Amino acid sequence: MITIDALGQVCPIPVIRAKKALEGLGEAGGVVAVLVDNDISRQNLQKMAEGMGYQSEYQEKDNGVIEVTIVAGEGCAVETSGTPADSGLVVAIGRNTMGEGSEELGRILLKGFIYSLRELTPPPARLLFFNSGAYLTSKDSNSIEDLKAMAAQGTIIQTCGTCINYYGITEQLAVGQVANMYDIVTAMAEAKRLINI
Repeated sequence: MITIDALGQVCPIPVIRAKKALEGLGEAGGVVAVLVDNDISRQNLQKMAEGMGYQSEYQEKDNGVIEVTIVAGEGCAVETSGTPADSGLVVAIGRNTMGEGSEELGRILLKGFIYSLRELTPPPARLLFFNSGAYLTSKDSNSIEDLKAMAAQGTIIQTCGTCINYYGITEQLAVGQVANMYDIVTAMAEAKRLINI
């Protein structure tokens, strides 16, 4: 049995850590136990397990700790192959926060979203950044390591040139390439699947 201590870790980190551990089990299957400290993480882990065709159960322990046990049976291995181009997924990010409301929460959510994109199999084919989303590809971005990792996997990352000029961050571009609006529109129009934030 593999045990993952995800206490204090926010969504989606416990789910992604569990998914990686399950993928590592291979065809033989096995058991992964994940320790979390909130019911939302417990629910997300059990939804992931169900979506993967695995059995799960949970037990409440002392001090608010919840142990989620996921059983992966023989022959239930997760498909982990594919290149970014195979996904056909294009993600367009036009802001440096996610959703409406608290800006601080919006930044946290967007960082978690980009981290989750990095963990997709296969990863997105292309990431497009424009308007205040252009800040996310600059050297001061809290998501720069995740973006660089996706670029290393083959994801094409493009940032609007007009936007980085407008915000005065042209020299701070740290990942990907500069694009014009025609490039961005073409990529969105030709996408097999498109997420627009």
